[in-house]
Amino acid sequence: MRITGISTHVVGTPWRNLTYVQVHTDEGITGVGETRMLGRTDALLGYLHEAEKNHITGSDPFAVEDLVRRMKYGDYGRAGEIVMSGIACVEMACWDIKGKALGVPVWQLLGGKVTDRVKAYANGWYTVERTPEAFHKAATTVVERGYRALKLDPFGTGHFELDHAETLHSLSLVEAVRDAIGPDAELLVEMHGRFSPSTAVRIAGELERFRPSWLEEPVPPENLKALAKVAEKTNLPIATGERIHDRIEFRELFESQAADIIQPDVGHLGGISETRKLAATAETHYVLIAPHNVGGSVLTAASLQVAGCTPNFKILEHFNDFADAEIKKVVKGAPQVVDGYFELSHEPGLGVELDTDAAAEFPQQQARFDLWAEGWEKRDPKGGKQ
Repeated sequence: MRITGISTHVVGTPWRNLTYVQVHTDEGITGVGETRMLGRTDALLGYLHEAEKNHITGSDPFAVEDLVRRMKYGDYGRAGEIVMSGIACVEMACWDIKGKALGVPVWQLLGGKVTDRVKAYANGWYTVERTPEAFHKAATTVVERGYRALKLDPFGTGHFELDHAETLHSLSLVEAVRDAIGPDAELLVEMHGRFSPSTAVRIAGELERFRPSWLEEPVPPENLKALAKVAEKTNLPIATGERIHDRIEFRELFESQAADIIQPDVGHLGGISETRKLAATAETHYVLIAPHNVGGSVLTAASLQVAGCTPNFKILEHFNDFADAEIKKVVKGAPQVVDGYFELSHEPGLGVELDTDAAAEFPQQQARFDLWAEGWEKRDPKGGKQ
C-alpha cells in the first residue's frame, strides 16, 4: 500500500480553525487526522503542501515511524509548532488507515486497552457574563449534562499581577462554580501562563479551599525554574505542557519534578505514537497525562486511542458540547460524553469519518483568540475589544 496524496479541509469558527487532513492510498483506504492552529492555519497548509511532495506521497502508511522521522528531520531545520502539527495530522491519518486495513481500533495496535471508558472534563462552557451568578448557572448546566469534571480560567485579563479587587472577583467565580457542581465533582483551574511565581503562589493559597484537582500553567511556559518555584510552595497538583511541541522537550520538565500532570496536545506533538511514547516516559516519573484537546471530533478520537492503552491517563478535555457544538456534525461517529465519560470505540482505525460536505458548510475564518482582551472567555472576537 502506498500514499497517493493528501487533501486538506478547514472548518472555521470565529475563534478557532480546525484543519482536517485526509491521507489517500492506492488501495482506496483513506485516513483522517486533525489539529487546531491559532493564527497559523495558512502556514500549516503551506507546510503540508510542501511535505506532500517531499515526504508523504509514495510513502507506506504502515511505516509510521519512518514517515514521522523523515518529516521531522528530513528538512534539517528544527521542527516547531507548525511542522509538528502537520506531522500529527498525517501520522494519525496513517494510524487510521492501518487500523481500517487490519480491522482493529488503533488502541489495539498500541498494546491493547487498559480501560473501557475515559473520564471527560468540560471546557468552553463559561461563555457568559463574568459574574458569579452567570458562572453558577452555566456550571449547573454542565453537571446536568452528566459531566463530573469541568475547567475554568476565572482570572479575566490578568497578567503577572492581579490586584486585590480582581483577586476577590476571580475567587468569587470559583466559589460560585464549586457551589454549583457540589463537593464531589472535579474542579480544574486554568491560569493560561498568566502570572509571576509570587502571584501564582498567592492565588494558589486562596484556591486551596475550593479543592481544585490541578492548577494549570500558573506561569509562562518558557521558564521551568519559575514553575518549580510555584510547585515547591503549593499543595495543589501542577499541570502543564500544552505549548510544548516535541516530546524531547519534556525531559527537562520531568527532571525538575515541577509537574504532576502533563498536557501534550496530540495534534501538536506529532501525533498518536509520539504522545504514547511521552506517556510511557511520564509513567516512569510517576506523572499523569491529560491531553490538551481544543480541537474537533477527529482529534478527540485520536486522543481517546491514546487514553485506551495508557495506564497513567487521567482525564480528557472536551469543548464540543458547549463551544461550537454544531461542528460535531462534520465527523461521522463523533465521540460522545455519556454520564461524564467517553466509551472506548471498538471501530477500526480512529472510528470516525470526515463528512466533507458538512465540513464545507463551515469555511475557514480569520479566527482569533486573544487571552489578553476583555471578554476573551466569551470566545467571540467580534464582540470583544480586539
